[in-house]
Amino acid sequence: MAITEKRPSTKYTVGAQYICFNTNKDWAAADFDADVVKLPTVVDIDVADNSDSYESYASGAVYESDTIVTYKEISVTQLAFDAAIIAKMKGDTVDTGIIMSGGIKERPYFAYGVPIIKKDKTMDMRWYPKCKLVDNSDATATSTDSHSDQTDSLTIRAYGFDDAQNQEVKVLTAEEANAGITEDKFFAAPITTVAAAKALRGNG
Repeated sequence: MAITEKRPSTKYTVGAQYICFNTNKDWAAADFDADVVKLPTVVDIDVADNSDSYESYASGAVYESDTIVTYKEISVTQLAFDAAIIAKMKGDTVDTGIIMSGGIKERPYFAYGVPIIKKDKTMDMRWYPKCKLVDNSDATATSTDSHSDQTDSLTIRAYGFDDAQNQEVKVLTAEEANAGITEDKFFAAPITTVAAAKALRGNG
C-alpha cells in the first residue's frame, strides 16, 4: 500500500461575513432575499458541532455506533455590525432608523456565510443556509489615551436544511475542480445543494 503525503496550507485569516435573510418564517430554500449583505468586520469565528454519539450492543459486542450533529454553534467576534441587521435578526421592528426592541419576538431565519483564507490564497468558503441568532452582546467602554478595540459578539445557530439534516455547504478552492469558484460567485446567493455549488465552476 502506497503512502501519499499531503501538506495542506495553514489558515491565514477569516474573511468578510455574508448574511441573507429568508423571507419564509418556516424557511424554504427558494425564499431568500435577492440581496446578500457583506460585512468585512470579523475579528474571529469559532464553529462547534452540537453532537450526540451512541453505541448499540448486541451479542456482547458493539453492533453499531453513530454520531448525530443536531446543529452547529457559530460564535463571531466583530469590530462593528449594522444595528438594523441585528434588530432584524432579533425580530425587532425596524422603520427608517427607528427600532422597537424587546418582548416576545419570532426570530427569522437567515443564511450566514464566511470564507476562511489560507496562506496559499486558497479558501474554504462556507454557507450555513438555515440560521437563527441565539445571542448577541452590546458593550461600550470610554475612550482612553491608548487604543483598544471595542468588539461585539454574535452567537448563531445553524440548523439542518435538507432531508439529510446537513447544516453547512463548504467549497474548497484548493481542489482543482473548484479553482474557478471565486468569493463573489460563491456568496452571490445562499447555496443549498451540491448541484448548485458545482454549477458555479463554469469556465473561469
